[in-house]
Amino acid sequence: MPDMTVPSPGVPNWVDLATADLDDAIRFYTALFGWTAEISGDDFGGYTTFHLNGLPVAGAGPLFGEGQQTAWSTYFAAGDADAVAGRVESAQGKVLVPPFDVMDQGRMAAFLDPAGAPFSTWEAGMMRGAEVFGLPGACTWNELNTRDLEGAMAFYGAVFGWTFRQAHVTGLPYVICELNRTPVAGLQLMVGSGWPDDLPAHWLVYFAVSDCDRAAEHAASLGGRIVHPPTQIAPGRYAVLSDPQGGTFAILNNHR
Repeated sequence: MPDMTVPSPGVPNWVDLATADLDDAIRFYTALFGWTAEISGDDFGGYTTFHLNGLPVAGAGPLFGEGQQTAWSTYFAAGDADAVAGRVESAQGKVLVPPFDVMDQGRMAAFLDPAGAPFSTWEAGMMRGAEVFGLPGACTWNELNTRDLEGAMAFYGAVFGWTFRQAHVTGLPYVICELNRTPVAGLQLMVGSGWPDDLPAHWLVYFAVSDCDRAAEHAASLGGRIVHPPTQIAPGRYAVLSDPQGGTFAILNNHR
């Protein structure tokens, strides 16, 4: 059964894609994950909500800012988006988009952490966020890739109240972020030859799949690209992919 729990403040509760080609993104992701697409009216600029088994799992919309690139965004639940914005500024982050109301759907804001990684918050209104997590086709993990683990822990601890513990996941330094002793996200240090020097800090979205190798091949057949081939790690088998417009995401077969 899908997990209908609404995430607590500080827990990922939504992911969406800003894309250079919304029509092709709908084609790609519905074919890859079995999603159905609900396209909003003009009031929401064509924003598309993807559903899995009738439940919202992710969103997509067109690019709006000049120079903006196709990318997935991670949203964290907020009980008070304005209070989060204040903590972001106090912790030396940057408010990119101050909190604003999205009709009666909720209240959102967008930020940069001190290393430049973008993230957003969603204070639920009529739209609660994703209503299924961890099942094949749904978001299962969110991970910050950064070159400053200590700085990231200080920042996100101050903003969301997370605590941290070291973990053995990929062989590289890795930190599990916890809220009330429950894992909510990961932090990975970008070190070594596998990380291009010009790759900025970023949040990576993981979607659950039932077969990582098959899903990676399917993505490639749909016009996507395998950025990192299927690899076995402690939580399961994962791969990093990109869609035809260059939006990067990961898949994970975690045997749930």
